[in-house]
Amino acid sequence: MENEEIIKETVQALMEKMGFPADIEMQKIEEDGKEVVICNIKTQESNFLIGQYGVNLQSLQHIARLLVKKKSEDRIDFILDVNAYRQEKNNSIIKLAQEMAQQALSEGRAVVLRPMSPYERRLIHIELLKNSRVKTESIGDGEDRKVVIKPADSI
Repeated sequence: MENEEIIKETVQALMEKMGFPADIEMQKIEEDGKEVVICNIKTQESNFLIGQYGVNLQSLQHIARLLVKKKSEDRIDFILDVNAYRQEKNNSIIKLAQEMAQQALSEGRAVVLRPMSPYERRLIHIELLKNSRVKTESIGDGEDRKVVIKPADSI
């Protein structure tokens, strides 16, 4: 059985057992030179599956990965999404990074963003590596960790 089939069948069974009717959509994208498999759950019950700030979705992905791991000897990496929530969130974080970089440059000072998850901070650092006019760093501890964007010439 192909890896994508294993993921799809596993996630479909998980949704059925949880009592969430859903269609499962599989997609392959190219990211950082690697092929990434995205398993998108299309459902009316997205609020329960995503949870506040995507916490339930993170947990659901962890469970789905464990179940898939039991069915295959290969290491199958995939991203679980619900109604393309992650994709939209990623796009909004990248847009925020670009806007805040512009603000830092136009005001000539550091801009401190709200506390974010490690994944969100990583997205910002990677996006702003493309802009040599700004530098980024993470400050704070634990749940209060946030990104600071500074004009490169102010360092």
